[in-house]
Amino acid sequence: MKAQLRALIEQGLSALRSAGTLPASSNADTSASPDFVIERPKERAHGDFSTNAAMLLAKAARGNPRALAQQLVEALPASDAIAKVDIAGPGFINFHLTPAAWQQQVRDIHAAGAAFGRNASGGGKTVGVEYVSANPTGPLHVGHGRAGVIGDCIARVMAANGWNVKREFYYNDAGVQIENLARSTQARAKGVKPGDADWPADAYNGDYIADVAAAYLRGDSVEVEGHVTTGKNDADDTDAIRKFAVAYLRREQNDDLAAFGVSFDTYYLESSLYADGKVEETVRTLIAKGHTFEDGGALWLRTTDFGDDKDRVMRKSDGTYTYFVPDVAYHLSKWQRGYERAVTELGADHHGSLARVRAGLQALDCGIPTGYPDYVLHQMVTVMRGGEEVKLSKRAGSYLTLRDLIDEAGRDATRWFLVARKPDSQLTFDIDLARSQSNDNPVFYVQYAHARVCSLLRQAGEKGYAFDAGNGAASLHLLDDAPAQELMRELSRYAEVVEAAGTTLEPHLIAQYLRELANAFHGWYHASPVLVEDAALRDARLALALATRQVLANGLDLLGVSAPESM
Repeated sequence: MKAQLRALIEQGLSALRSAGTLPASSNADTSASPDFVIERPKERAHGDFSTNAAMLLAKAARGNPRALAQQLVEALPASDAIAKVDIAGPGFINFHLTPAAWQQQVRDIHAAGAAFGRNASGGGKTVGVEYVSANPTGPLHVGHGRAGVIGDCIARVMAANGWNVKREFYYNDAGVQIENLARSTQARAKGVKPGDADWPADAYNGDYIADVAAAYLRGDSVEVEGHVTTGKNDADDTDAIRKFAVAYLRREQNDDLAAFGVSFDTYYLESSLYADGKVEETVRTLIAKGHTFEDGGALWLRTTDFGDDKDRVMRKSDGTYTYFVPDVAYHLSKWQRGYERAVTELGADHHGSLARVRAGLQALDCGIPTGYPDYVLHQMVTVMRGGEEVKLSKRAGSYLTLRDLIDEAGRDATRWFLVARKPDSQLTFDIDLARSQSNDNPVFYVQYAHARVCSLLRQAGEKGYAFDAGNGAASLHLLDDAPAQELMRELSRYAEVVEAAGTTLEPHLIAQYLRELANAFHGWYHASPVLVEDAALRDARLALALATRQVLANGLDLLGVSAPESM
């Protein structure tokens, strides 16, 4: 509907330019055709859509905004979709649509099917979406789960907006934590347990370390992305233990993510940045570009030249690199691999590194756009059961694992609850609510709406009613009651929500919308019996129900949540 209204407004503006009311537009004078907005007013009484076009154009026209609004209204082409146009406040133009406009949405949904709501705004450009990127040192925790579903849904929504999406997992398989993993596994392999005098101070205490050590000593083979790593009965071979432990836990994390419905196109190893000389090459480039200096035996980057609050150490006096340097090299590799845009999903605790990574990329002076990459930060998750916080997993030792949560709440509910709030907001996950089959459980409420339509079709078959799609499309004018009109209005919002979610990188907007759509559907369902004797009315209502089912299925797919046919 917004696209149709924009086309009508542009035609009206063109007529005003031809009449001399507005200056002719040109490439040099963008004020003649400003980027006006079309939005839905908060108050339904103010119309179905509103635009600020006249207010933005008043200066160029050297006239009163309300007077210009009136001239624009008079210049609008006639349309069967518009019942009334009025002017409010300083020059807002409000559009009231006809029932036929809403009914056409139902036909559009049936025609587009699974493609309804998708658009080509991304232009097929390539975007890399990186998410989870956990250290391969243990089972994934609930925070990784939130990162996984947010990142996965961002990828799905961006694909729906016409982007060529590449999903990427960055393994931090280098550094102190990997050494702690190796020492922990080696200690277990030698029979040392947490609490023993010889247990390493920074070791990982979870029972899973014992599982890794036992598999290593048995000589088990682990395959990850086509590479096979085999253990051996040698508790003194630290290198072999390190490689086996990393492979073992990478495979376990991949299995957990697969159970969660999260997948990737590329797995990128931090260690490869060092092995391939990418970190050193990046540092040499930064030095050559003149953005570094030495002080106190350390190498610094002038990040303040690019908006950071202070300059940052790149290479410490002991010769080791600070953690943001490989991040710069890694994001440079994204640009070199053809990612015209990059989205990096991280926990909020990484906030401090964002400015320096972007500064490093700008200092390379290689054409990377300002603001590359886009960052999406998520806050912590608190899990509740029986009114009490759930913190620990015996297997992990110190945190609740993602697999624990999936086992308790189910994949669909876990995905929904972890993505249904804005990423930068604190999230409380109530296991009891997620498991409940009640209207208070949002995922159940939405899925039940989909299943209810499927049940309608089964009941129609049992009654001997065959749905006539053509008759339904031709009879939509019979859907003139308020609940039906409200449901059609909600259906018409879907494409706008998909576009907004893709623009803002906020997939929780899809979840919010689906709950509102389900609410409108359930209200209409109770107010309007569908399987009535009158074939025209029955087919019209079935057409509306099936359109709702389609939009629910499309939206649930963007969240990676199933659309069940029965519940």
